[in-house]
Amino acid sequence: MSKDSKMTTINPATGKEIQSYDTMTNDEMNKAIESCHEAFLEWKMKPAEERAKIIVNIGKELDKNKEKLAKLMTEEMGKLEKQGHQEIELCSAICDYTAENGPKSLQDEERELPEGGKGFITYSPMGVIYGIQPWNFPTYQVVRYSIANLMAGNGVLLKHAENVTGTGILLEQIYKDAGLPENLFKTLVISHDQSDEVIENKRVRGVTLTGSPSAGRIIGEKAGKALKKTVLELGSNDAYIVLDDADLDLAVKTCVQGRLYNNGETCVAAKRFIVVDAVYDKFRDAFVEQMKNIKLGDPTSENSDLGPMARKDLREELHEQVEESVKKGAKILCGGKLPEGDGFYYPATVLENLEPGQPAYDDELFGPVASLIKAKDTDDAMRIANDSRFGLGGGIFSKDEAKAKELAQKHFDTGMVFINSFGLAKPNMPFGGVKDSGYGREHGGFGLHEFVNAKSVMMA
Repeated sequence: MSKDSKMTTINPATGKEIQSYDTMTNDEMNKAIESCHEAFLEWKMKPAEERAKIIVNIGKELDKNKEKLAKLMTEEMGKLEKQGHQEIELCSAICDYTAENGPKSLQDEERELPEGGKGFITYSPMGVIYGIQPWNFPTYQVVRYSIANLMAGNGVLLKHAENVTGTGILLEQIYKDAGLPENLFKTLVISHDQSDEVIENKRVRGVTLTGSPSAGRIIGEKAGKALKKTVLELGSNDAYIVLDDADLDLAVKTCVQGRLYNNGETCVAAKRFIVVDAVYDKFRDAFVEQMKNIKLGDPTSENSDLGPMARKDLREELHEQVEESVKKGAKILCGGKLPEGDGFYYPATVLENLEPGQPAYDDELFGPVASLIKAKDTDDAMRIANDSRFGLGGGIFSKDEAKAKELAQKHFDTGMVFINSFGLAKPNMPFGGVKDSGYGREHGGFGLHEFVNAKSVMMA
């Protein structure tokens, strides 16, 4: 890769160029990997309590840069600026939770050996962990894997999505300003071909990706060939079930929020709305009314409910999925038309008459499009919810909390379930999915153990 190669960021609200960045040469990339490994060799020797102090400082530094970071995220990928503030507040909370609970979670565990003697399990850091991260939550996606791995004693490399290159570079500076040792967290401005070489590099011991299932298969195969452990979070088409005893006002309000948060570009967003026949018409009418009233506009304005999609190609792909669904029998209840003017805006859209074989039923629609599906009853609703190759999250609306809990525990085939609510990540709860939504867990202490060596030490 020569210095002539550049990455250019585009403001999705205007379609205009923000900035161009030189990509690293292979030599620069390899030096960055080596320097991260060297920094790791010192970092891993520090007590967990000492690492935790710096993790706390990173949270404080993120908070200190909240305004700057939120503005940059909005400029680069179009999220509402007020939601950028919320993202950074979540990241600070993750730092605090990890610093408070990390040292205890990583403590040695003593065991009595069956035949006599003693043993203990120690959680040894593995080395340099490589994260390939998407654009939709440009700060959170990075914090999610990096803070757990830094707490565990590892070094961290980041390849951020091209359209949020500026955010990736700023995060490296924020971590450094917080007192993290030089080179321990490195942002690599590199191409996909160079990224493959990072996976193969002997200094890299683990790979984590958030992206599409197709990207997960490619990265999982490359990492597996190199015998590197992976954690993959691959998106979903989460089902939110509305039962006949649901609080419909709450369900409608929450489902609109769950579909449109972050401009609808969220892995764990509410995407399919499976409503039992008894309340379908009432839910549909109220849901469509609220979606029609959504204000699409400038993401820096407090008056906007929905900003632009992050890239032109993503908007085109979403619109193609809508049109293909309509060709196969889906009906547009609102939205569904490309707006004129600058920027990559797409209106809040609702589809019904959905069935298998339509993109709006089978696939992930990564934007502000809701899929309404009618079910006969509770059993049919759960069948439809699980009739998916994905399994990241889902939701249940019912006033019978005991019934909802049983459905969540025993029947919902996902990594997360929200009852009478919509949520994103919680620092103290595991985040991750099953089936084509990937494998591995982050948050809640689980991420701390994904890339450590659980080492057995036995003594007579």
